[in-house]
Amino acid sequence: MPTEILMPALSPTMEEGTLAKWLVKEGDTVSAGDLLAEIETDKATMEFEAVDEGVIGKILIEEGTEGVKVNTAIAVILEEGESADDIEADAGKPAPAKDEKDDDKEEAGQKEAEEKPGTDAPAKDSKEDKADEGKTTSAPPAPQQDGKRIFASPLARRIAADKGLDLREIKGSGPKGRIVKADVEAAKPSDKPAPEARADAKAPAQAAAMPTGPATETVLKMYEGREFEEMKLDGMRRTIAARLTEAKQTIPHFYLRRDIRLDALLKLRSEMNAGLESRGVKLSVNDFIIKACANALQAIPDANAVWAGDRILKLKPSDVAVAVAIEGGLFTPVLQDAEKKSLSTLSAEMKDLATRARDRKLAPHEYQGGSFAISNLGMFGIDNFDAVINPPHGAILAVGAGVKKPVVGKDGELTTATVMSVTLSVDHRVIDGALGAELLQVITDQLENPLAMLA
Repeated sequence: MPTEILMPALSPTMEEGTLAKWLVKEGDTVSAGDLLAEIETDKATMEFEAVDEGVIGKILIEEGTEGVKVNTAIAVILEEGESADDIEADAGKPAPAKDEKDDDKEEAGQKEAEEKPGTDAPAKDSKEDKADEGKTTSAPPAPQQDGKRIFASPLARRIAADKGLDLREIKGSGPKGRIVKADVEAAKPSDKPAPEARADAKAPAQAAAMPTGPATETVLKMYEGREFEEMKLDGMRRTIAARLTEAKQTIPHFYLRRDIRLDALLKLRSEMNAGLESRGVKLSVNDFIIKACANALQAIPDANAVWAGDRILKLKPSDVAVAVAIEGGLFTPVLQDAEKKSLSTLSAEMKDLATRARDRKLAPHEYQGGSFAISNLGMFGIDNFDAVINPPHGAILAVGAGVKKPVVGKDGELTTATVMSVTLSVDHRVIDGALGAELLQVITDQLENPLAMLA
């Protein structure tokens, strides 16, 4: 029977995307692993592969379509022996809601049939049954488990929805474990609600706790008669707005500030760059900051942690995220195992990640995860600022510019030094004040005594 190709969830946070480009056309034969389309998520453009083999029978969503919800049918693939005639004209569309009057009529008709002796409700013709199995009209989208799609025939999905069954709890007997009609009919309803039902039950409370400010109509009315240009929100800007609103409303931030003297680091950096010039390596101050933070997370392991809803996860490696500004938003690519890498390796890896971030060519695993982040606006001349924690991270270090300032020397004399102001934003659910102070102290010690990083 025809199989729907669904809009994939290419990252754990993806809810919708743009079908940027089809790489196949109707009538093309595809095999598992063949590239089907390019999908734009909120962060990147990624290629989408086929998981079944067959012929592309119908493309349901045109390329360039924005806001396509995850699990929406975007095309139909035909198996051997099937043709485009087997596809319903409204394939991929949600089933029309039943009118209450239709329900009443159906119920009354059934009751009348039961009351008349010798009369049974009209049975479906076997041909109609067969046709019904091939329909994709009212099949709900295939669910996912651990980020992977659960394969089930459209008929099986419709029957499961009618019986209130959770496909995650049904073992498929079809090809490659696919769930078919017989599997669903043999299954018994579970006592516990499906994950979607539990999520829906919580939705109103979450919506009430997340105010979004004045309505669009209210704001537009305020500026009637004034000249302005409306800027369309793309997926990235929507995601940034949602995540940072969530962060400020749900994370109990507190802030720790330090001034760090950079003279020793700048001297060492100059010497190392002179020696590395023949290899084409040029270390930045940010490379030293990444290494210092990675080492500090190892020295204070209780601070190398993230908030996981009802528990705290303590990470063993130092996976450090670094904010990279791009047109229209930002990425936070993650340098994994940063504590094990040399400064030159971190420098090369950071340059590669930043370049691909600006081209929106990062894979999800390259910008998700980590326990700690760095946001450096010093290169833009900012002296100091407070950064917003990127959930589920436990902390983020905001880095300002290195500025020449008068300071008091060790012997009480007045001198000058290059001083960099940093602010550590901390999630109080994960890291307490004293622990955050310890972490910032180690970061400071590493940067003011940079030779320790090379040991």
